[in-house]
Amino acid sequence: EVQLVESGGGLVQPGGSLMLSCAASGFTFSSAGMDWVRQAPGKGPEWISYISGDGRFTHYAVSVKGRFTASRDNAKNTLYLQLNSLKTEDTAMYYCKYLGERGQGTQVTVSS
Repeated sequence: EVQLVESGGGLVQPGGSLMLSCAASGFTFSSAGMDWVRQAPGKGPEWISYISGDGRFTHYAVSVKGRFTASRDNAKNTLYLQLNSLKTEDTAMYYCKYLGERGQGTQVTVSS
């Protein structure tokens, strides 16, 4: 059974930073390309990043490129998303995703 548990969200001022984590289990993590997606209130899901199983390849949405960085520690079965230069429009629930599965999410709120 695929399990994904996100953490690390919180309230941060514009321009601030956060590091999100996603603990994964139930599948061969080191072989799994993983996505981060987010969903703002009243809006549909927005894909924001992909990282390959070995971590060598990453791809980002234009809206976050240059500000967010995906990484992973395959020894710990954990995925990360470093969020820098946060903007109010980054406020959303953030989810890690593997195939059709995602966790419960972690809330990121950017506000002064």
